[in-house]
Amino acid sequence: MNIYEISWPALGLGYILLIIPFALLYLFRTGLVKETLIAVIRMTIQLFLVGVYLEVLFRLNKPWINIAWVLIMILVASAATTRRSELKPRLFFLPVTLAILFSMILIDAFFLGLVIRPENFFEARYFIPITGMIIGNCMERNIIALNSFRGQIYRELSTYRYFIANGASRHEALLPFIRNALKSAFNPLIANMAVIGLIALPGTMTGQILGGSSPNQAIRYQILLMLGIFIATMMTVVLTILLSRKMLFDEMDNLKEEHLVRKT
Repeated sequence: MNIYEISWPALGLGYILLIIPFALLYLFRTGLVKETLIAVIRMTIQLFLVGVYLEVLFRLNKPWINIAWVLIMILVASAATTRRSELKPRLFFLPVTLAILFSMILIDAFFLGLVIRPENFFEARYFIPITGMIIGNCMERNIIALNSFRGQIYRELSTYRYFIANGASRHEALLPFIRNALKSAFNPLIANMAVIGLIALPGTMTGQILGGSSPNQAIRYQILLMLGIFIATMMTVVLTILLSRKMLFDEMDNLKEEHLVRKT
């Protein structure tokens, strides 16, 4: 199957179409024109840089280089998670990193060791894209869950204290908050899985079909990736919350409010 390449002039046509959203943003005085322009420029630069990096990584295809790149992605994702969750990075960076790393290792071992089984476990063509999708989704769900968990505890601190005063353990008192955090993080993902393929073709499947794979083969990859992402994100979120509890509470089960960057 032929792959139709996108020329530079064709790519430029996509940027010309940005006139439409920019005009609408300006027309309705949203104040988002400058912010959107900066976002588009950043997206373009970042993606081209990633393209250069991946070209080099795929050409070298050295296990230690691939592992180093993945570790950098984990560190960046962990830093973004703690920053966006309004938690102090020096305290919560390690729990978040460990949770993502554990989930990544488990799902990579499953995908690369049992399903795809490339000759080289750290084959850049498989190791980096699959791991990148796992890390990105773990970061996204973690941010939602931690924001929900932290916000609930601060807003409903009296409820937590009531549970503790009536003999509940820390885990029992926090269980409603953990439950709501999981719902906040995973309701959108579950809804997406329920309608995937009906409303729009998922990205991995579309990419493989455009790359020349048969639809049936692309579907199998997409199903396994969706399952892997769901499992990895669930483990990451639960582990992060469980590991972070010690940082948020003292020995007397009191909230360490000073460990929150900003109260909500």
